[in-house]
Amino acid sequence: MAALGRAWRALLRPRGPRAEPGGRRGVRALRRSPVRVLQPRSPREGPRSPVRVLQPRSPRERPRSPAEPPPPAAERSAAAPGPWYEKAAPGDRRLGKVVTIAKSKKFRDNHGKVLLEGHRLIKDALEAGAVPQTLFFSTVGHLKLLPEAEIKRASLVKVKFEDIKTWSDLVTPQGLLGIFSKPDPAKMSYPAAQLASSLPLLLICDNIRDPGNLGTILRSAAGAGCEKVLLTKGCVDPWEPKVLRAGMGAHFRVPIIASLDWESVPANLPAGIQVCVADNNDPDAPAGSTPVPRGAGRAASAPASPKAPVKSSAKAAPEHGDEEGAAIPGLAAQHYYEDWARAPVAVVIGGETHGLSPAALGLAASTGGKRLLIPVVPGVDSLNSAVAAGILLFEGKRQLLWRHKQEDGRQKLPVPG
Repeated sequence: MAALGRAWRALLRPRGPRAEPGGRRGVRALRRSPVRVLQPRSPREGPRSPVRVLQPRSPRERPRSPAEPPPPAAERSAAAPGPWYEKAAPGDRRLGKVVTIAKSKKFRDNHGKVLLEGHRLIKDALEAGAVPQTLFFSTVGHLKLLPEAEIKRASLVKVKFEDIKTWSDLVTPQGLLGIFSKPDPAKMSYPAAQLASSLPLLLICDNIRDPGNLGTILRSAAGAGCEKVLLTKGCVDPWEPKVLRAGMGAHFRVPIIASLDWESVPANLPAGIQVCVADNNDPDAPAGSTPVPRGAGRAASAPASPKAPVKSSAKAAPEHGDEEGAAIPGLAAQHYYEDWARAPVAVVIGGETHGLSPAALGLAASTGGKRLLIPVVPGVDSLNSAVAAGILLFEGKRQLLWRHKQEDGRQKLPVPG
């Protein structure tokens, strides 16, 4: 029996590590917990918590793969507290793609966004109430030149100057680009000085397709104090970058209504307005009736001379028909410096390639308008459309201001010497 008991106890004895004296072999090994190694801490750090607390993850956050670049960091100027901005990685293709799309007319039309470049243009836009969406800048100093209250409404992204130089169309970029919502003329706050100098003088652009010409025309319209500018279909997009550069801020000083068909033009004109059209007819031509070139009778046809879209006599021209039988109204013609600016008045400037539309001639005839002739040296075909617009607009301004000073309105307008 004793031998059987010893055998039974041998079967129940725990196996594994060497047993300790007293029959408790392996018990301490079973109760031992893993040892955690703590890194030495700085004296400034507080007591270490034995439990690691994990912050809840935002629903928008997702695990980032090791190959994915870290998100841009948010920073702020250390010299002086300013608006927070996002620091993009050099050569960030997403930002370059956004700016490239913003230059597309299709993108501007579909999404209602425009691209502005340079301190002056962006500052004029912000002061006029344009809504910024994203501003790209190369140094924090660029932000100090802009109204802080306005730029806080936009997403600010700091990028490398090399990237802006890649996106920019300028030879010497300033390092500042902005994507804005396309301005609505009805919601803009134009400068008080501009409004105080506004005259009942309007400009209608007909088939102005050169960006540089249109920008210069808009600049002249703002300088002359035009009430508004109407652009018919066929004109270049006024928010095209080249037009913006040539306009030098005119887009934010005078209301511009674009993409109008001729049926909707009268609805954008004041009641009782007289519409005059620019002409380049030779004032020394013999008096009489001269037929209007057939090419001017159709909007899609080129005029008889590429830069002489409309020819008329120094007297009233009768109506003539084109090849399709449509009547082309005849208009009385006079020199541009003679009395023609009666408030309110609008001037139509045609493009150098396609000239005036038949609808422009019809609108002028229906309002009692005239052909305004700018005499040039014989042999010179015509003037540049932007130059002609500047001459007529500032002459119209001179006549309106002179008329305003006359009490009876009968005094003869002085002719420039």
